[in-house]
Amino acid sequence: MKRLPAYFAGLGRKLLALRDTPHAIAGGVAIGMFIGFTPLFGIKTLLCLGLAYLLRCNPIAAVIAVSLHDVVTPFWPFLLKVEYDIGAWILGHFNELPPKIDMHHFHLQDMLKWTTFFHVGLPLLVGSVFVSAPAAFLAYTGMLSLLQFRERKRLAHAREQTP
Repeated sequence: MKRLPAYFAGLGRKLLALRDTPHAIAGGVAIGMFIGFTPLFGIKTLLCLGLAYLLRCNPIAAVIAVSLHDVVTPFWPFLLKVEYDIGAWILGHFNELPPKIDMHHFHLQDMLKWTTFFHVGLPLLVGSVFVSAPAAFLAYTGMLSLLQFRERKRLAHAREQTP
């Protein structure tokens, strides 16, 4: 059990040890947090790398942030429900329930139907934007503030050292 906090602390230290501009690192963290809250399981790391390169942010920071996002894994059922409800409300599916999938006769082809995507996946994806965007904004501003504070502290210390 002690290994998990040490793992996440190590990721945080790696994030703070990156050598890049504060904006690039904070942008990478924001991308990682944004993608981390989306229900695009299995392709999050690739999306982080691609977006980081497109937006000229630090790709390593994006990958570390999406890994740090795994802290919320125990809360995924709640987050997915909230994201689905928000997306269904925005898309106008106020009174519609997602199609029932009988787990006794579960078939993968039922999950891969376009109707399942439009009834479950699309509201989930749309709703995730409204959870991801504030998380990305908070991650960006928090990380940028932290990095700028560290930079000011480092420069002040360097000025004190020079005669």
